Amino acid sequence: MSATILDGKATLATIKSELKLRIAALAERGIVPGLGTVLVGDDPASRWYVSAKHRDCAEIGITSIERELPAGSTQAEVEAVVDELNADPACTAFLVQQPTGLDEFAILARVDPAKDVDGLHPINLGWLVLGKAAPLPCTPTGVIELLRRYEVPIAGANLVVIGRGITVGRPLALMLTRRSENATVTQCHTGTRDLAAHVREADIVVAAAGSPGLVTADMVKPGAAVLDVGVSRVDGKIAGDVAAGVAEVAGFVAPNPGGVGPMTRAMLLTNVVEAAERG
Repeated sequence: MSATILDGKATLATIKSELKLRIAALAERGIVPGLGTVLVGDDPASRWYVSAKHRDCAEIGITSIERELPAGSTQAEVEAVVDELNADPACTAFLVQQPTGLDEFAILARVDPAKDVDGLHPINLGWLVLGKAAPLPCTPTGVIELLRRYEVPIAGANLVVIGRGITVGRPLALMLTRRSENATVTQCHTGTRDLAAHVREADIVVAAAGSPGLVTADMVKPGAAVLDVGVSRVDGKIAGDVAAGVAEVAGFVAPNPGGVGPMTRAMLLTNVVEAAERG
């Protein structure tokens, strides 16, 4: 048995085409979405991520608003740029690229929740808990969208999320238990006893622990969907949480790279466009 690949790259391309139509409709109303980014210092990985976001924007017609501050910038200096983007009507939504070396939570909390493109503002996470519409975290939304696009049944599924981080695991578990998804979710983590026993019962597994090769073929129910969201480095290369042999047992696999990563980019673009439509 060889799993169907949940192709995030191809799905990203499809979503970009769909967003172009929505951006064209906004243009007819005189609205041009704008994504703002704040980059502090010159970390190569952070610069690459920011550049990739703006390349995506240029491709579909979203304006780029880039702010760069030198390494060693103070909390007050970064927050002043946040205030500027909050007040800028050309900036539909924005993010401060982490790490900054500063108080990340204070910076995030200063962002206008309506302009929170990452969906991680404490108010927006609170609305998620309460079931009110608000910007949603990009990676969890990308996981769900990828499953939907490939018609992997979510409603009623036994679903295991491995990881409880604030960017993926914790919000994803909340999202999957909404009435719109209706999954039965088990959230596993470093304190879980017998992780393999939980995974073997799952129709869908989302591995977001950052532990290389954590999910192995003997742990997976035949035909299950397995999505690899974990990011680690082994011998200088990116490594996911799912071992290679899993694809011979699973029915669907979202590889790493090429699976959920591109979907995170797709959902960030979607959040910008949705913010413009709300505005």
